[in-house]
Amino acid sequence: MKVLSRGIDFLARILNALSVNSKVLPKEPVTEYELDVNVPTFYIGRLNSRTDIAALAKVCRRLNLPDPTKEQLLASKSLPRFIGIQNPPPLFGSTSKPSDATEQGKRIFAALEQAPEQKIQIIPVTILWGRNPGKEKPGLGTLISHSLTPSWFRKIFVVLFSGRDNFIRFSQPLDLTQLVHEKGDKDELPHKLIRVARVHFRRQKLAATGPKLPSREQLFNSLLASPTIKKAIADEAKAKGLSHEEARQNALRLLDEVAANYSDAMVRVADRILTWLWNKLYNGIDVRYAEQVRELTDKGHEVIYVPCHRSHMDYLLLTYVIYHQGLVPPHIAAGINLDFFPAGPIFRRSGAFFIRRSFSGNKLYSAVFKEYLSQLFIKGYSVKFYTEGGRSRTGRLLPPKTGMLAMTLQAMLRGIDRPISIVPVYIGYEHVMEINTYLKELAGNNKKNESVFGVFKAIKNLKNYGRGNVNFGAPINVNQFLNEQQPDWRDAIHPTDVQKPAWLGSQVSKLADEIMVNINSAAAINSVNLLATILLTNDQFALSKVQLIEQMNFYLRMLSDAPLSEQITLPEQNAEQLLEHALTLNKFDVLKDQFGDIIAITEKERTLFNYYRNNVLHLFAVPSVIAQQLFNNHRITRSECIAQVKRLYPLFAKEWFLLELKDEYIDNILSSFVDQGLIREQDDQLEVLKDGDNPATLEMLGKVVHHTLMRYALVIGLLSEDKSLSPAELEKESTAVAQRLGTLHGIKSPEFFDKKVLSSFIASLSEQQLISKQNDNKLIHSDALLILNEDLHQLLPARIWQSISDTVAATR
Repeated sequence: MKVLSRGIDFLARILNALSVNSKVLPKEPVTEYELDVNVPTFYIGRLNSRTDIAALAKVCRRLNLPDPTKEQLLASKSLPRFIGIQNPPPLFGSTSKPSDATEQGKRIFAALEQAPEQKIQIIPVTILWGRNPGKEKPGLGTLISHSLTPSWFRKIFVVLFSGRDNFIRFSQPLDLTQLVHEKGDKDELPHKLIRVARVHFRRQKLAATGPKLPSREQLFNSLLASPTIKKAIADEAKAKGLSHEEARQNALRLLDEVAANYSDAMVRVADRILTWLWNKLYNGIDVRYAEQVRELTDKGHEVIYVPCHRSHMDYLLLTYVIYHQGLVPPHIAAGINLDFFPAGPIFRRSGAFFIRRSFSGNKLYSAVFKEYLSQLFIKGYSVKFYTEGGRSRTGRLLPPKTGMLAMTLQAMLRGIDRPISIVPVYIGYEHVMEINTYLKELAGNNKKNESVFGVFKAIKNLKNYGRGNVNFGAPINVNQFLNEQQPDWRDAIHPTDVQKPAWLGSQVSKLADEIMVNINSAAAINSVNLLATILLTNDQFALSKVQLIEQMNFYLRMLSDAPLSEQITLPEQNAEQLLEHALTLNKFDVLKDQFGDIIAITEKERTLFNYYRNNVLHLFAVPSVIAQQLFNNHRITRSECIAQVKRLYPLFAKEWFLLELKDEYIDNILSSFVDQGLIREQDDQLEVLKDGDNPATLEMLGKVVHHTLMRYALVIGLLSEDKSLSPAELEKESTAVAQRLGTLHGIKSPEFFDKKVLSSFIASLSEQQLISKQNDNKLIHSDALLILNEDLHQLLPARIWQSISDTVAATR
């Protein structure tokens, strides 16, 4: 028997060597989980399969982990290192032999009792051959699918056809010494270990492959049979004078328009194409904090991804990143404008479901879409949607649109038993492929509809787009959010009731704002947005190379010393390396003379660079105000400095979706300035050190938010005049004044005179009770607004304030 067993092991190793290519997560489990390879180590897996063990052994050798095919010496006993909790079924029949997993567990715990000081780590390992979730009604495809537990004969086909898509995920190791010291029946410990492992592997498989797929016909029939859609069909027939069958066919057509048609085969093909595409487009994709998402799936959470929306590339990039993190690609809410041939069918088979811009006046469509979304959550699919509604044309986060969020909370009120967590995602690029189109649209051109020709044009113009950033923000547990904000929310749970509870609107708005805050709290600095932030504040958009590198080092050090949040990420390269990389993107001119190089933004890129700066402008808001205070006064008390920042911060927070301001953040900024030799602090006095370039360094940082402060100043300046204005009149005059100032001071930043931005700021003033409406719809201002006006007087240069005063006076 031993000879036969060794022969089978040898064949399994040969089959793995020839046919298997394993993707491993995390890439460095020894580092990520702080594994100690010198302590007794065991691996526990779902299936006691020789090919699984051979694939794992191959990976362990590469990672310098203990070999799972060898035995582990423990308390003078040799025990198998691999624990398989289930044996494969026999070739004929369906009943598997009982596994030795419980017996192995007993031996391990017995050894621990003999040597309780002994540390042991058991590492759960999920091994999947392909990521096919399988069908609810299996067909011939199950012969080469690992969605069902295969016999040894079927496993040969699985390895041959899916070996190149083998996936191995190591999980956080279990420290059994903690279990031994717990109170309870010691004889139950091995059984508890196996039960915990079964739940873990079930969740891991669901997270990696998603639930089994129904046929499209099967899905539609189940949806049409739901009480909600039945009622909507009856209402449709009555309202439009249709027969029941005609109304049902209308509902069926709407389902066909909306529903995804997910295909694992399409995802695998797309994965290979996108791998080629990213290698053509980008120098690398930096992914941070994905472990948070994996932890949620380990706990059985339903995950909803809510990213910011910069580009059509977001659809592809984020899905690709999620897939390569070992998680099932989410079903994506895509605009109906993307459902054109051939992109629409491809997107649909990759998990996209399509949503109209408006549900207004179409009760049947509304019912169909909401029921479909609820079914996605109920069945356990992850979902992705963009709460901004569309792509940002300015680089700033857009005010959230709450329709999808409202439907998500309504789905929860259907009684979904799994916890739901929202994962905000920050996406950043060093080049956005639609940037020129955005500029034309902001200049007044009509938005063009997407088409196949636009896709081919984009592919034809492939070039070096630099690096991309995907940062997963702090997750929001929706159940916990509602428990805190609306403790009685469970009282509204009803399996079919579509009536909105009275509190829904306000809680959706709060949740939307928290999502946006968490997106901006996970922002990423890259070479282009850092250089844009520096160069756009300088005359002629240029700076000597030496001074530019010094300013870059100053900003990087400041952001490291005083991050706005713990999830802000900085590039690993130093300033010189970042500049060298940025110059390869052909966005900058390098002018040479006898004094050295000058780096300038190319003329055609100057307006476009506002977009990249706006991605991270919020990170510089408070440091910029403090720097401007110090530069203007050269000497100021700490208390005055902090008081002025706190008066302005609510305006910043509303505009840029910022976290609550903490005194520690301001302290860290000031400490960074002190540590970098820019200022001195003594007896509550802050004083600029006038050595070298210190004043110029602070002046450049102070200019970063000048345009924002100018926008505030012109609106507040109009309000401070004696005349009364209605909100509409204020918005109109503010836009005219902004356009005038833009011309006078060469401001190319599109959002400076954007009506929507000005309108949002006016609404923010009202929300913060700095202005209010009288009965005649005229606005009056509070005394606090006049104090803000004085703050702006102090922060803005005299020439800028004079232009504002003259222009506002001309409107009288």
